[in-house]
Amino acid sequence: MSCVFASDLHLSAGSPEKVDLFDAFMRRSAQTAQALYLLGDVFEIWLGDDDQSAPNPGVIRAMRQFSNSGARLFVMCGNRDFLIGANFIKETGATLLPDWQIIDLVATPTLLTHGDLLCTKDVEYQAFRQYVRDPKNQADFLALPLPERRQVAAKMRSGTQASMLEKDDFIMDVEQSTVERVMAEHGVAQLIHGHTHRPATHQFKSDGVQRERIVLGDWYGDACSIIVSTDDGLTRMSAAEFVANASA
Repeated sequence: MSCVFASDLHLSAGSPEKVDLFDAFMRRSAQTAQALYLLGDVFEIWLGDDDQSAPNPGVIRAMRQFSNSGARLFVMCGNRDFLIGANFIKETGATLLPDWQIIDLVATPTLLTHGDLLCTKDVEYQAFRQYVRDPKNQADFLALPLPERRQVAAKMRSGTQASMLEKDDFIMDVEQSTVERVMAEHGVAQLIHGHTHRPATHQFKSDGVQRERIVLGDWYGDACSIIVSTDDGLTRMSAAEFVANASA
């Protein structure tokens, strides 16, 4: 048995091939995984649990089928799907994780997070995040008719894309001092996150402790990378490889 980790799938009606891959990925995970961790941005955008536009119903159905298999499904909110609510959790059978979650991964305490809270150099984004995560602001937004929510989201996304073009790459990456502080505060030597779309494994020493930061890739391109954890360790592979590999 194994644990599988993925992040930043960004599923949308505009990428039906990725939705099909996700469906196959979930079926394969149900056959091999003890637990599946989706660490944020499963959807390109989530405007509320009442949004039944494609591909939401199919994705929810695939998650429910996975949960019905007896394996555990864990979902964390990202910066695109932070409006996931109680109805989504009920329909999928998932457990919603907080922004920081420690799990025991092959006898190694491991901190899980989406990753955006580590990008503290991006002060503008952190202020925006604090605003949209405020419960009152979320309630006000969700009270709007769905078409109006779509208009607001499209306008905000356009502004975000323009802002990103003006930012240096280092601003949108994690801040190393923040990583070291957070890992020390949680008492872990291993961290897994997504968000930055920069898959890699970073090893470093801080406070006399050898630490490791493992970054998940996104599903925008062809790689669609995931990480599989078994008793033999962590293996990075593509979702398509995982689906095709009977020994995964």
